[in-house]
Amino acid sequence: MTIVMLCFFCSCSTKSGGNQTIDAVTDRSAMPVIDASSVNTVISDSGITRYRIKAPRWQIYDKADPPYWEFTNGIILEKFDENFNIDASIESDYAVYNDREKIWRLDGNVRAINLRGEVFETPQLYWNQNTERIYSDSAIDISRSNSIIRGIGFDSNQMMTQYTIRKPTGVFPINEN
Repeated sequence: MTIVMLCFFCSCSTKSGGNQTIDAVTDRSAMPVIDASSVNTVISDSGITRYRIKAPRWQIYDKADPPYWEFTNGIILEKFDENFNIDASIESDYAVYNDREKIWRLDGNVRAINLRGEVFETPQLYWNQNTERIYSDSAIDISRSNSIIRGIGFDSNQMMTQYTIRKPTGVFPINEN
């Protein structure tokens, strides 16, 4: 045992013979309190699993002004029905969440599927949890079972089932009955 401890202390010594120091952290706001990789977590409500978040990297900056969460390599959020089937989802290449204002900003290849199966695709999307609104000023494509709606900008409820497209263009079916 003595030989093992002697080897351990010898291997940890410095060549210069002196103490080593490191610089103190001077800007705590630029350093995440949590830096997690390969995140796969579920969120439950009243003991029932409702959502799953998957992200390659999740950083939380609690000392920044304002505090925020950052998902530098993208995020996937899935909503489950009562049978644990995915009934809605949203994903993007990058996301940031303002913890104080409760606003999400998703950037890059944002793709959402609502409860009706409609697919929303846009380069940027905002979700304000306080007002329960989703919105964007960017180009938007909405693929429905019988049409594609295109426009610049939209506003929606947070379930993305009631929405208004600004500057719409696209294919609109007409029911002649």
